[in-house]
Amino acid sequence: MQQAEALLLTGGIWRSPEGAITTIRLFGFDPGGQLFGPALGMNDLSVLNSHYTVIADKSNTDSLDIDRLGETANIGPVAVRLVGLTQDTQSIASSPYLFTSLENAKAISTGGRTASLNCRVQNGEFLCTNVYEQTTEANPAPTPLTATDPITYVLVRAEPGQDVENLKQQLEASLPNTQAYTRDEMASLTRSYWVRRTGIGFILGLGATVGVVVGMVIVGQILYSSVSDHLKEFATLKAMGVSDRVVYSIIIRQALWMSVLGYVPSLALCLGLGMWTFATQGIMILITPLTATVIFGITVSMCVGSALFATQKITRVDPAIVFKS
Repeated sequence: MQQAEALLLTGGIWRSPEGAITTIRLFGFDPGGQLFGPALGMNDLSVLNSHYTVIADKSNTDSLDIDRLGETANIGPVAVRLVGLTQDTQSIASSPYLFTSLENAKAISTGGRTASLNCRVQNGEFLCTNVYEQTTEANPAPTPLTATDPITYVLVRAEPGQDVENLKQQLEASLPNTQAYTRDEMASLTRSYWVRRTGIGFILGLGATVGVVVGMVIVGQILYSSVSDHLKEFATLKAMGVSDRVVYSIIIRQALWMSVLGYVPSLALCLGLGMWTFATQGIMILITPLTATVIFGITVSMCVGSALFATQKITRVDPAIVFKS
């Protein structure tokens, strides 16, 4: 293991200078570290070494009801000062993110109370815990973390060439009741949580299902109307001895063209919408080549499936209608 850094996650109630209230998520990290700080995309994080200072994402200035650096707000009973703005750090499904130092995060999470170490012997073991006491000082100076202070995560960087799976096993063996995850595993767990354990996955899945059903119905109605309008032409082909396979291929070809002509403008619209949400809300709509290919396949399947509905009318058409007035 090359490097390890603590990360403290906590929450609170933000009260702006104008009195607006919102819930926030607070990230406490080492401003001089190399494992979390660089992700914020700021050159100088030393401003967080000052007492009760925080950094917010640009997209959250409206929800936090704060519009300039240096303004002071409250998280619970503690007054904090906004000293920086970052971007591209906010989650679409979470409360506004704030970033500060470990010491500040500890002080804010305890409501400005100071801690004293209380040690005792229990069952033959020497145990020490922090006892937090309220002080008369409005914003007492934050104190460094101690071995008994709770933290949420420990970020670890492996040595170059070190086997990550072996390192995971060593960490879990050395730290009982601790689980170690790689970056990809943590990302997968996070996605799984939002998709399966919250209503977000259900709502998105329901919306996608409804979109597919409505799309198939619309395409089916368009192709069915087209076949009805050209029923005599199809009957003429059948009267000439053209096989049903050739007739069906004509309709399926129309469906393929509809899928392409519908997909290309929709993809361009989604890319434009993604650029707009990223610029105005800091929300990134990621469309990877794999995702775009899968969606195109679903679109083609929808249109071809709808074409099969339209072919049913040709199946029952009587070629003799060509000779009727």
